[in-house]
Amino acid sequence: MNSAAATVALPPDIRLMNAVSGLLAIAMLATAAWGLVRWVVRLPAFNFRAIQVEGDVSRNGVASLRANALPRLHGSFLSMDLAEGRAAFEAVPWVRRAQLQRSWPLQLKVTLEEHRAAAFWEARPDGADAATEATADRALVNSFGEVFRASLDDVEGEDLPVLAGPPHSAGDMLRMWRALQPATDKLGERLERLDLSGRGSWRASFGSGPVIELGRGTQAEVVERFDQFARSISQVTSTYHSPLLSADLRHADGYAVRLRGVTTQISGKPVNRKR
Repeated sequence: MNSAAATVALPPDIRLMNAVSGLLAIAMLATAAWGLVRWVVRLPAFNFRAIQVEGDVSRNGVASLRANALPRLHGSFLSMDLAEGRAAFEAVPWVRRAQLQRSWPLQLKVTLEEHRAAAFWEARPDGADAATEATADRALVNSFGEVFRASLDDVEGEDLPVLAGPPHSAGDMLRMWRALQPATDKLGERLERLDLSGRGSWRASFGSGPVIELGRGTQAEVVERFDQFARSISQVTSTYHSPLLSADLRHADGYAVRLRGVTTQISGKPVNRKR
């Protein structure tokens, strides 16, 4: 006698319970697997055996990196967050940029780019003019025009100019300083300090003492104005046999100068000499 197998359908609530139980079992297995992975990656066997530092290391030696970066590093070869590790190295004085890479066996490869100091930086309060004394708290400007902080003793003896201007103007000021160099060379002077007021007026101070009011305008306009002055001022100083003390280039039809014992205005009109 043949008997046919009968399929009995489970009630909906039983099917739902079975599905939920299956999902819970999968979740428990996934949690256990994740916990196992976390435990494995933290095993001492996966700790870094060495940190290899390459690139610019003239400002930061082993002692500096060990003191400033290593305490900020967390994790093993498998678990370290490289972004956090990069931030740890970039927090070290003089480090501009760091690149981190895992290197087998159990090594961390670090490539550093250091700041190259181009000038001292003095931030001027918003609204202050060039005659206002800048803050005594100095920082440094790198070759990219970025302000950074490091020990000023590290650049002692380096012939760096001073840039003083509104916050966030360091990049523009460094570009202006560089643009003025050809005309400065014509004067045989060193541009020791460059000031920028909150209203956009430039002032240049030179190593031998002269202070030049450059006025406002685009970089090209200011540079052209100063270049014309540099080409002609030697004729004035040689005429009066007096060194330059200051000059004001903000006049539309020429410039005014003060020589030692002499005050003149150079234009298309006759020179008025005063002692």
